[in-house]
Amino acid sequence: MLVVFKPLNRAMPLKTLIVDDEPIARKVLRDELVLIRDVEVIGEADSGASALKQITTRHPDLVLLDLQMPEMGGLEVVRNIRHGAHMPVIVVVTAHDKYAIEAFDAGAIDYLLKPVRTERLIEAVDRAKRVRTREAVEKLAHLQEIAGSATAPRETKVIGKLGEEFYLLSADEIFAFQAEGEIVSIITAKRKFLATQTLRLIDQRLRNLGFRRIHRNALVNLNHVRKMSALSSQRWLLTLTNNQEFVVSKRLGRSVRQILKS
Repeated sequence: MLVVFKPLNRAMPLKTLIVDDEPIARKVLRDELVLIRDVEVIGEADSGASALKQITTRHPDLVLLDLQMPEMGGLEVVRNIRHGAHMPVIVVVTAHDKYAIEAFDAGAIDYLLKPVRTERLIEAVDRAKRVRTREAVEKLAHLQEIAGSATAPRETKVIGKLGEEFYLLSADEIFAFQAEGEIVSIITAKRKFLATQTLRLIDQRLRNLGFRRIHRNALVNLNHVRKMSALSSQRWLLTLTNNQEFVVSKRLGRSVRQILKS
């Protein structure tokens, strides 16, 4: 099982770090940010070294970064983090627009001139949100491609979502899929994940791996079936090795029985 990434969800606040060696400048930005919807200020840093440490440990989505600081300036901070695994969106804050081009070359998506105007701050935050959302969509599309590109049945992976993390799950560790309306749950030995595809598409992908539809809302891994008990002449109860039970529909009961006997 592998955690792949933590995308930014639109319902989640944009975690923001303020970096400036001047306390008043940090306070002005914080006071403005608390008024912007879906933004959470998770910390402040008064130096480049402190900024790098907090970026590494707190993983902000957005960093408002002053360029001119003693010892380590903002551009040096950007150059030190741009190849990291948790690259935040960078918006530089400067009193001189002559640094704008250099800031963009270093990896910033926008720059704000001091004193920062409210409308420009809102515009920069909105741009950061769009960048984060686009990155999440691109990563998920890439992950879907990885999961669907297996060349052998045993290599087939299924994407499961748990909180804000996406996992690549092996087919053999999945006990069943269960749908409630449009929401499909992936059931494993210890956890329940959300699926990123419909039950119909999952059924098509995994049919050759021992998964069978036992109900219009349930798909089970026959390798994890412990027993099948008769509820009536036409209805059956399927018990998996994790003791979870599923009722087999009348329409699919006969075909499931035949598969289990084979």
